[in-house]
Amino acid sequence: MFPHFKERISFGSLEINFLLDGDDTDGSLVQFELVVPPGVKVPAPHFHVEVDETLYILEGTLTQLVGTETLELHPGDHCFIKRGTIHGFNNLHESTARALCTLSPASIGPAYFREIAEVINAGGPPDMQKVVVIMKKHGLEPVKPA
Repeated sequence: MFPHFKERISFGSLEINFLLDGDDTDGSLVQFELVVPPGVKVPAPHFHVEVDETLYILEGTLTQLVGTETLELHPGDHCFIKRGTIHGFNNLHESTARALCTLSPASIGPAYFREIAEVINAGGPPDMQKVVVIMKKHGLEPVKPA
């Protein structure tokens, strides 16, 4: 849909296509297209310490956890996730989902996703201890499922 990405980062089957990063916005926000194939492994529920997130669904359906509520988001739907709110997503449907994601401020940007991709794409089961260290370094706190 977007003809020119600043950077594309893939890990597992997830794809992050950056439109803006902190360098473009003086640290105000990052914006990317999130591409989530059906049944893909996705991040565990987590929260952002200092970053707000907004999703706008472009294609397909994402099942989005926000706090204690589970939402089915379809094209044209949007969702605001305030910093400190537990959230996570899945694609439980048969077609690829695409969403426009904005994070503000820009502290969770390409560097975070590059580091995660290095661990996830290393081959074999990912080293979850390394993943947790990277998450915490960038202000994400994983939450164990209830």
